Amino acid sequence: MIEIKNLSKSFQGSDGEVNALKNVTLTINDGDIYGIIGMSGAGKSTLVRCINMLERPTDGKVVINGTDIGALSKGELLRVRRKVTMIFQGFNLLMQRTCLKNICFPLELAGVDKKSARKRALELLDIVGLPDKANAYPAQLSGGQQQRIAIARALATDPEILLCDEATSALDPNTTHSILSLIREINKRLGITVIVITHQMSVVEEICNRVAILDGGVVVEEGPVAEVFSKPKSAAAKKLVFPDGADEIIVDTDEKKLRVVFNGAYATRTPMITQMAVDISITANILAASTRCIGDKVYGNMLLGVPDEESAKKAIEYLTKTEAVFVEEVCDNV
Repeated sequence: MIEIKNLSKSFQGSDGEVNALKNVTLTINDGDIYGIIGMSGAGKSTLVRCINMLERPTDGKVVINGTDIGALSKGELLRVRRKVTMIFQGFNLLMQRTCLKNICFPLELAGVDKKSARKRALELLDIVGLPDKANAYPAQLSGGQQQRIAIARALATDPEILLCDEATSALDPNTTHSILSLIREINKRLGITVIVITHQMSVVEEICNRVAILDGGVVVEEGPVAEVFSKPKSAAAKKLVFPDGADEIIVDTDEKKLRVVFNGAYATRTPMITQMAVDISITANILAASTRCIGDKVYGNMLLGVPDEESAKKAIEYLTKTEAVFVEEVCDNV
């Protein structure tokens, strides 16, 4: 378990003191894939660097499995960092080393003999799906392949926690999806706790079970992903969930309005709203929509208009039978 307790971090900038984090308190359970999301400058990367003490907090504690890691000696902290590894947006591979030797590098630093390090590296190349790239150099690989090698290197020391700092931001959507699938598989297969730092809501939606939203160094919302994204309360959360301002749309109509939120519902060949008209004879007007498919799942939100209160009740009952769909009736200012 990771407990972040009343964590604050200040920097001295050219214009005075900058408070990057303000009294952040979070609990991340073993086995979580935990998302920390916010716009640029929200304090996400500072927070993740405080978790492994690459940045020393100004105030507060980071407690991992009951140990306050800020109180450890340099040698003790080094041992903790072997169990709390990190991958970055820029991959940070050693370009003069082969993929195999990149993965061996942290094992060499840990004093593992060459034969054992090579055996472990080959196993990890297989886990990340690149068994044929042992003797290739990073420059010969695509961005997605480089990130897979970076993940393999991060796994070399058998970590308990994997920190992902904007790990897919430099990748195209298809490659992002494949890397996220790999991270999810590693989480399930190896039981590693994953913390995902990102500004992309789609990343959190796809693999995280819990999320914290940072705004100006403050946690403004926290909880299960489906709950936070289906009922955003803070202005920062609403901006992420409704980037086009759909929560503020004013629709001049006498219809009852329903907000439908898709948090990974499986896409079907027949659109859900069309199927509702066929099955229960309720025709809904789509007043606003912002949805997208990732793989075979749908994410986003939709604003519907239905004729009356009875239709609204029936539509809510019908639509919520689908897993990962949340529906609520909303007022005129939604």
